[in-house]
Amino acid sequence: MNDPDKKQTSNGVNIPNHIVLFPDGNRRWAKQKGLNTLEGHKKGYENLLDFCDWCKKRGVKVGTAFGFSTENWNRTKEEVDYLMDLLENGLIKNFEKYKGSEKYRQEGVRVKVIGQKEKLPKSLREAIERVELATKENDKLFLNLAISYGGKWDILNAVKKIIQSGVSPEEVNEKLFENYLSTAGLPAPDLIIRAGGEMRMSNFVLWQAAYSELYFSPKMWPDFTEEDLDEALVEFDKRSRRFGK
Repeated sequence: MNDPDKKQTSNGVNIPNHIVLFPDGNRRWAKQKGLNTLEGHKKGYENLLDFCDWCKKRGVKVGTAFGFSTENWNRTKEEVDYLMDLLENGLIKNFEKYKGSEKYRQEGVRVKVIGQKEKLPKSLREAIERVELATKENDKLFLNLAISYGGKWDILNAVKKIIQSGVSPEEVNEKLFENYLSTAGLPAPDLIIRAGGEMRMSNFVLWQAAYSELYFSPKMWPDFTEEDLDEALVEFDKRSRRFGK
């Protein structure tokens, strides 16, 4: 029986509304090829852009991708600085173009950055604001890019905002709580794809993933292809989602 929360494509495969992506393995990919670690991050970012196009073609409505975790601040200054520059330049080059252009607007990627934005360099924060504004009318794909994000931080931050709002304990329930998360207003993830061979959640969307289907690919993220996405979707289509019932 088809899940009512899934969309069905012409080839009969049910498509998740919301996919979460762990684009993992960039550094290991570079090391295997004798390249600088930073080259792995560059290739991984380019593959993320392709992934957005693949999702759009298949009718996925929301994508959430792990770009930089709260733990990633512990990496070397060289690597952190490179990642900040890569994110800033990538956002401007690939998404700010939507502003004032009907052609690009119709491509439909709306971008929102979730995470501890106050920790980011000023220039990156400014780029994020411009890109979010430039893409706010797009509706083909809603892309959440998690930067300086952690699942525990998201939950604790929601608790703090609830307390600051003066909500009484009796009023707090799951629905209310979700309105204070960084993903407020979006559907819960249907499918979580992790590339790179690791099989853990790594402090990402911990609350939101309560009933998500998990798919682990042994491929390093830069080697993950459109065909690999289709394999994940076929596997998702086979799952029977009962949500604990």
